[in-house]
Amino acid sequence: MSTYAFGRESASTIIGGIFELWEQKSYFIASIIFVASIVIPIVKILILLWLCLSLKLNLTETLRFRTHLYRLTLWVGRWSMIDVFVVAILVALLQLGGMLSIQPTVGSLAFASVVIATMLAAEAFDPRLIWDHLQD
Repeated sequence: MSTYAFGRESASTIIGGIFELWEQKSYFIASIIFVASIVIPIVKILILLWLCLSLKLNLTETLRFRTHLYRLTLWVGRWSMIDVFVVAILVALLQLGGMLSIQPTVGSLAFASVVIATMLAAEAFDPRLIWDHLQD
């Protein structure tokens, strides 16, 4: 997002915000933002890729584990939009004329697109495929 405050404009990224919080000794908040904004989306993508690959390769020894991973991905999907909501709330609330304003940038749109794509992918995945080959 791009922040305009008292005549100065500055651009912020998730990683940049994490580094700033870390330098200000806000380790807990920096860790939460890192996990929620970086780790969880990457892990969701990797889990969905692994689920699809394991179905393709017919890996039968991990049936319950795959089911748990699928449920975890669905549960985490509910919380994936928190970062997008935070930017939207900041943009809506912090518009103080020429003194302070916040605008979302292309990165916000790209991040929201990835979050929405992983949520749709998790919903589109059919968990019955994990167990279907046992009936053959």
